[in-house]
Amino acid sequence: MSFLQLKGVEKVFGSHRVIKGIDLTIEKGEFVVFVGPSGCGKSTLLRMIAGLGDIDGGSMHLDGRDITKLPSSKRDLAMVFQSYALYPHMSVYDNMSFALRLANEDKKVIDEKVQRAAKILNLTAYLTRTPKELSGGQRQRVAIGRAIVRAPKVFLFDEPLSNLDAALRGQTRVEIANLHRALGATTIYVTHDQVEAMTLADRVVVLRDGAIEQVGSPLELYDKPANRFVAQFIGMPQMNVIDTADMPGLRNAVGAANAPDGFIGVRPENVMLRNAGSGAISGKVELVESLGADTLIYAAVGDGAKAGVQIVSRQNTRTTLRVGDAVGMDIAPNSYHLFNREGQVVARAA
Repeated sequence: MSFLQLKGVEKVFGSHRVIKGIDLTIEKGEFVVFVGPSGCGKSTLLRMIAGLGDIDGGSMHLDGRDITKLPSSKRDLAMVFQSYALYPHMSVYDNMSFALRLANEDKKVIDEKVQRAAKILNLTAYLTRTPKELSGGQRQRVAIGRAIVRAPKVFLFDEPLSNLDAALRGQTRVEIANLHRALGATTIYVTHDQVEAMTLADRVVVLRDGAIEQVGSPLELYDKPANRFVAQFIGMPQMNVIDTADMPGLRNAVGAANAPDGFIGVRPENVMLRNAGSGAISGKVELVESLGADTLIYAAVGDGAKAGVQIVSRQNTRTTLRVGDAVGMDIAPNSYHLFNREGQVVARAA
């Protein structure tokens, strides 16, 4: 039996269904990430799991117990918010122990739990400080520590890193991954950042317009997207997806001469640059992004009804190309994805 199970879960605001019959199972100890564009319903779904929003349809079970109608305090879940939600007048120790003190937990037990969580999160030296004396990353760790001391069955994270700068996001992401391994806790994590999703998750749930588009491991979603939306949402830079009507010659270039009408998708790392006049595709450089370890080359190509179709190539070497230079391109063998007009995958290279 799955540890957490959602069956036909729905949320309605007026006449608008924002969560549309979600079916999902999560196993004990799994790290699952909800990812999708703004407004897709990922935070709404997380809040429903937490008990902070009513479930208007379907059911939810945790560890064999129906929690559909239970209040948040009875669900044995702990949530870490984007905004930290710390009490500004309380010390770190008091913030972390607050829920336990409300539950009249024994003082010795409280101290043991707080000290253990503080050690895990490297907060021992800050227990007497107030939130205003901490950095953003330290405040987020306090919020995580407050969840840890409760020893919940499931940890819920609602975009916990979005208020941090880029360097701190990377550092805290590593800390969360290490924490998950150390505790072995079941974790559900919401983010719009696909890098967080790809690096943290055992499984990724891709949401759009209140429905699940695909569920799988990060590399399953990257290598075998179910549709055009997932293909372009997962991966940075996103997959090149080109209308066969705009560029009929691309069928031959990717080795799919008999591909049906629709869209052809190719990852940027599978677009190989050639000297001008060679390669299956000819184009002109529009932009070069030199990122150090990687270089992205954006080129305008086109041989059909619409010239100027953009293709992005990603290479791990530096380049002398400049805007306006002519280039040739080849597509790596067995690297294409074919989508129909509705955006569903119909074939991919073996």
